[in-house]
Amino acid sequence: MDNFAERLKNARKMSGFSMQQLADNMNNVITKQAIGKYELGQMRPDSEVLLALCNVLGVRPDYFMRENNIELENVEFRKLKKLPAKDIEAIKQKTIDFLERYFELEGLLGISTHFEQHIKAILIRSQEDIEHAAETLRDKWKLGMDAIPNVMEMLEDQEIKVFEIEADESFVGMSTFVKNIPVIVLNKNLNTKLDRKRFTAIHELAHLILNIPEDISEKEKEKICHQFAGAFLIPKEIFIREFGKFRSQVFIQELIIMKEHFGLSMQGIMARAKFLGLITEQTYTSFSISFSSLGYRKNEPGKYECSSETSHRFIQLLYRAVAEEVISMGKAAALYNQKLSEFRDTLDTID
Repeated sequence: MDNFAERLKNARKMSGFSMQQLADNMNNVITKQAIGKYELGQMRPDSEVLLALCNVLGVRPDYFMRENNIELENVEFRKLKKLPAKDIEAIKQKTIDFLERYFELEGLLGISTHFEQHIKAILIRSQEDIEHAAETLRDKWKLGMDAIPNVMEMLEDQEIKVFEIEADESFVGMSTFVKNIPVIVLNKNLNTKLDRKRFTAIHELAHLILNIPEDISEKEKEKICHQFAGAFLIPKEIFIREFGKFRSQVFIQELIIMKEHFGLSMQGIMARAKFLGLITEQTYTSFSISFSSLGYRKNEPGKYECSSETSHRFIQLLYRAVAEEVISMGKAAALYNQKLSEFRDTLDTID
């Protein structure tokens, strides 16, 4: 398969279209059979058809010129229910497209990315191992012991690529490696629940960096990643200071205060308290029953608010490349997957 054929197939998958759906969305300018021949490398579209394909698929013409040099490794998906195969493929292709543009931009600026595995030597076999790994990583990253203001920026500062994607709410997050660089993909719909977004980001980080034995079941692995996320967001010493020792009763108002400061949900706080042995299994069960009966499981009270819980690194690098005349405004627009006029409008704002 030639490069154009493969790029077209990937762009179609990225949009979630079948060949017939793509033909239908192009108002039958071309047929399903023609698309099949394009994807087999048996035919090439003329310039008019190519522009029509770009409009429908939401890509720029230069997309078809790029080499396929990104491969997702050790992909882990976190979802609330089973996702259709085409949705999974769309998420993967959108991630690849973003990373192609991201790595190209870094290359143009002469930036080399290197991620250091600080806690790979810690084999996770016990609760103490999870706490030790979380505290060691915070120490290596010089995060101190208090709340992390912006988890997304913090991850990017540590050479981890973070990508947010528009997806069905059943998709929560994905983790993968590309060229030995960790990549975390989050659902943009989580922006309305920042505590959940922060937890998911660290949960996916755990999948990428924890040394979990191969004999651990998938269910147990998920539990370990949950526990690591809680431990990383609120270190043990600080958690005990704020929560107290050996509680038999906890008021919702207390949990709201902790949630609004540390950016961890009330359910996450209580799960961490149980994990640390500060409440009994019975206390946790009673809380969970009460929490559900009040309708808080889906929409719990209290709101974590911060100035920003997103990463601006990609757009900042783009502005820098334009300002230093490393790239033209047109190239910047292409890397941002926008038309030139759209990018000019974007220049003074950050999404």
